Amino acid sequence: MNIAAATNESLAEISNYLIYSAMAVYTLAFAAHIAEWVFGSRSKVARTAAALSGKGEKESGDAAAPAVKVRKGGSTSVLERPKVVVRSSSGRRGDLPDGPGAAGGDEQGDLYGRIAVSLTTLAFLLHVAGVLARALSVQRAPWGNMYEFSTAFSMVAVGGYLGFLVAKKNVRWIGLPLVTTVLLDLGLAVTVLYTESDQLVPALHSYWLWIHVSLAICCGALFYLGFVATVLYLFRDRYEVKLLDGGKPGGFATSVLERLPSSTSLDKFAYRINAAVFPVWTFTIVAGAIWAGDAWGRYWGWDPKEVWSFITWVAYACYLHARATAGWKGRKAAYLALLAFACFLFNYYGVNIFFNGKHSYGGV
Repeated sequence: MNIAAATNESLAEISNYLIYSAMAVYTLAFAAHIAEWVFGSRSKVARTAAALSGKGEKESGDAAAPAVKVRKGGSTSVLERPKVVVRSSSGRRGDLPDGPGAAGGDEQGDLYGRIAVSLTTLAFLLHVAGVLARALSVQRAPWGNMYEFSTAFSMVAVGGYLGFLVAKKNVRWIGLPLVTTVLLDLGLAVTVLYTESDQLVPALHSYWLWIHVSLAICCGALFYLGFVATVLYLFRDRYEVKLLDGGKPGGFATSVLERLPSSTSLDKFAYRINAAVFPVWTFTIVAGAIWAGDAWGRYWGWDPKEVWSFITWVAYACYLHARATAGWKGRKAAYLALLAFACFLFNYYGVNIFFNGKHSYGGV
């Protein structure tokens, strides 16, 4: 028994070491992402590439730019000039193309971006190892309290981001806000929420711990990615409206917002994530009700956690309904998405800290 206890204690220490190591590497990735954005802002391509696209010109019916003849040796080659989207009050939102990305076409910026992704991948592997070591030290699912939930939540968020990159999706613009949030989440976890590894109350010794809580973590992590896209959509949308009205954006918009995907792309990305996760969140609530019936003899008791889970469900349902309603598309629907994610965060932090209920046994 003493040997087993010593082994579990050693695994807990290893878990802590791995989490701190992951934080150190995430910090390096954060610095590399900053360098990517900085070098991108200095690039001439970053200041003009958002206006270069043949799509908008083709759709708007503008005349083609004249070809350029280049003499090579004894022959002549014909090169087409890049086509420029005309940004005026007569333009259409769909005419505005996606930006060139954080690096803005700058080679050195792109190098730092690729370094940042590599460091994020290394930190993610350390992060996963730390969560697994925690699971081995307690011999159960590693999400029995707020500390464990927080470390698992940020791990899944990073895993989702890397998964999109592996799928060749243009999502490197998420890297900087994601790594920033992960560092804040892990910092809060190891300083304020940390709890020594221990066993749970008998009611939690169920396979539903693996199903219900793991799904809640995955839903929250993916909702977070949709939240980031929604926030950036609101900024990019205002930037595009100003362009189409003939205005001149400020320095921040010129150096940052034009490198993001178009508002249409950001809106679609956020919607697809939220729409795909919503049925899983629905099942998460149902699974929790089934588990409550097994553990406490009732499926629904209006516990604060249950109430706010349902409020979050209603908020996301309203968002999805708004997306299908003509008068509520765009910014109004985006505000509902932000409200829904705020409900999710309060359900996790606020309910656990400020309310007493059957879900309070894990403490912080």
